[in-house]
Amino acid sequence: MHHTTRAILTGAVPLQSEVTVKGWVRSKRDSKSGISFLDINDGSSFDGVQIIVPSELSNYEDEVLKISTGCAIEVSGTLVKSEGKGQSVEIKAAAVDICGWIDDPESYPIAKKRHSFEYLRTVAHLRPRTNTFGAITRVRTALANAIHNFFFERGFDWINTPIITGNDCEGAGELFRISTLDMVNLPYGNDQQIDFTEDFFASEAYLTVSGQLQLEALCLAMSNVYTFGPTFRAENSNTSRHLAEFWMVEPEIAFADLSDLADLA
Repeated sequence: MHHTTRAILTGAVPLQSEVTVKGWVRSKRDSKSGISFLDINDGSSFDGVQIIVPSELSNYEDEVLKISTGCAIEVSGTLVKSEGKGQSVEIKAAAVDICGWIDDPESYPIAKKRHSFEYLRTVAHLRPRTNTFGAITRVRTALANAIHNFFFERGFDWINTPIITGNDCEGAGELFRISTLDMVNLPYGNDQQIDFTEDFFASEAYLTVSGQLQLEALCLAMSNVYTFGPTFRAENSNTSRHLAEFWMVEPEIAFADLSDLADLA
């Protein structure tokens, strides 16, 4: 079993313990004295763990010196108090195994420097390795867990409402339509309108703008229910207050009065 960087950095692992860490190299520095310093992060923490790799390792020349930013590695060694600045502990490596190489280190797009959000959008598959997006993911996890715990402690049932629906809960008509029809050769009826009976669901279908209608039906059987999931709005407004996709919490309570609503809020 391997240890997470979070467990190591938070003191959950005692000093002098034999540890194994698996993650991705954030940075690497080779000293003239024959020691390499690796910063490894597995996504569980903001900071990485420093690895001290001695040149005595059997694969030092052939592999360790070729490690670059982004490589996936597994390190086994001893957790010790750090003698340098910037970290409280470090790992003296007894073994370093490379799980995945970077084919062209010079073109690796997530170098150790600040990148703009605009640039990171062009490498969306790698941006979770940055501190910003890693932190966003961990914060979202904590918030989602807190939301579920809040309702669970109050006896609510979580309802997974459908993402594909034929309903417009908000009535504003700003929905994303989904279809399997051939846009180049659309079927038309006698009224010159698109014949959606030829579509996948034999009727118009949309991405949900709210789970409210389905939730209200469940509320009339389960009493206290809530939904927490993605919703979609086709609002073509480029502002910080308009999103095409977001997650929303919607609770419903049966037999509730104003006092009950205030208590829940």
